[in-house]
Amino acid sequence: MKTYFKSSLLLTLVLIFLTAFVYPVLVRGIAYLAPGQGKGVNIESNGKVVGYANIGQKFTEDRYFWGRPSAVDYNAAGSAGSNKGPSNPDYLQIVQDRIDTFIAHNPTITAAQIPAEMVTASGSGLDPHISVQSALIQVERIAQTRGIELGKINQLITQQEQGPLLGIAGPADIVNVLKLNIELDKLN
Repeated sequence: MKTYFKSSLLLTLVLIFLTAFVYPVLVRGIAYLAPGQGKGVNIESNGKVVGYANIGQKFTEDRYFWGRPSAVDYNAAGSAGSNKGPSNPDYLQIVQDRIDTFIAHNPTITAAQIPAEMVTASGSGLDPHISVQSALIQVERIAQTRGIELGKINQLITQQEQGPLLGIAGPADIVNVLKLNIELDKLN
């Protein structure tokens, strides 16, 4: 029994050292190598911080690209999904309301053309990106509202397109909605 106790105690102390000291220092060191040095990446416009690269913002004006809906109204202090299943009547009503609103503001598209991400909230409720497809279905509304050629807005989307991290991790063909809207404002 003494043998087991001694080895168990030694293993516990080694694991405490690894998980309480070595691992946090290692993660912090890696974070310093990332953009923003582990403190996040600010997005600036005209010398002022207007948002953060990894936190979505709410855009509802027709002159801007809309991002993915948020179950927490983009409150970064309370990141969460809706936790309602696909058969929940309240959830289905929320999604239908989002579809109706999207079609009302984009009358040239049908419900079948709307990507699911534009009417369903992400797991965190803070997703700052949309797919290129989701951006493209909004181009006509924005062009008409701003009086800009469709081609210029399509070109802007192409310029802001991001691929997967290191070419392998994450979704392909996405755009950051805040960055896209900042560049859109520069067109006018």
